[in-house]
Amino acid sequence: MTVTTRFAPSPTGHLHVGNIRAALHNWLFARQQQGRFVLRIDDTDGERSEERFVDAICADLAWLGLDPDQMVRQSQRFALYQERFDMLVAAGRIYPAYETTQELDLKRKIQLGRGLPPVYDRAALTLTDADRHRLEADGVRPHWRFRLDHDAAIEWDDLIRGPQHFAPATMSDPVIRRADGSWLYMLPSAIDDIDLRITHVVRGEDHVSNTALQLQMFDAMGASPPRFAHEALLTGSEGKLSKRLGSLGVVHFRAAGIEPQAIVALLARLGTSDPVVTDDTMMADDTMMAEEPMTDDVETDPMTMEPVETQ
Repeated sequence: MTVTTRFAPSPTGHLHVGNIRAALHNWLFARQQQGRFVLRIDDTDGERSEERFVDAICADLAWLGLDPDQMVRQSQRFALYQERFDMLVAAGRIYPAYETTQELDLKRKIQLGRGLPPVYDRAALTLTDADRHRLEADGVRPHWRFRLDHDAAIEWDDLIRGPQHFAPATMSDPVIRRADGSWLYMLPSAIDDIDLRITHVVRGEDHVSNTALQLQMFDAMGASPPRFAHEALLTGSEGKLSKRLGSLGVVHFRAAGIEPQAIVALLARLGTSDPVVTDDTMMADDTMMAEEPMTDDVETDPMTMEPVETQ
């Protein structure tokens, strides 16, 4: 088996240090295992995805030395998604739902007001063919949900968090396709992991519940899932880092004269107990060198890469 990891950014903005750290960890693991590192551009959102951000992502990774072995774009894989979608519809694992956003919001408010979790009630599954025909004749276009198997407990051994357990009956059937036919993240990502033979995925712990849902998608498609490792998120003064919170990216670091090896060394070290530094040949050799502990106690703000005072 060839170890294959992937990094899957959306081209709706520039990479920030949290993205870079995820890319680095997937790249490092693939290189350590003499495997492959795949860059997957998640550009299914045609309205928000921009070509300039695709170019920026590729340029940023190249500057950091994180060159992929393969690059794919989800916008070029719609035929594959449709094929798997049709198969899952025929198997009864995907179904149409006709509630509007306002109707769903009202349902959630009622559930929360009663002290209940805001889980979708599967009302769409009670509709008859006549009901669906009437709604569609009235111009209501359905969105599409993946039907979770409530009798199959969701369990996996996370490579960082250890054993994970989810009860699918406590989770909403995820929406996987909008009423306009556009794709949401969950199903295309699982399809790509199967098709690209991804063996390991390192990503933030904010994806743990997504993994739980996707494990049932892998099973419904008759495929073995990758091994997942969910790592703690980087935080700054704003909280969780994101491009919407204004966290800094490669453009800032390059303009500030910060060397890419300095960024890579710091991000590889954050979240571990061992300092990691690089030698001048790290990128050429595809290795990360662990040396003696640093002698200073200076900590660095991941938002700015500048020293901060410590107590």
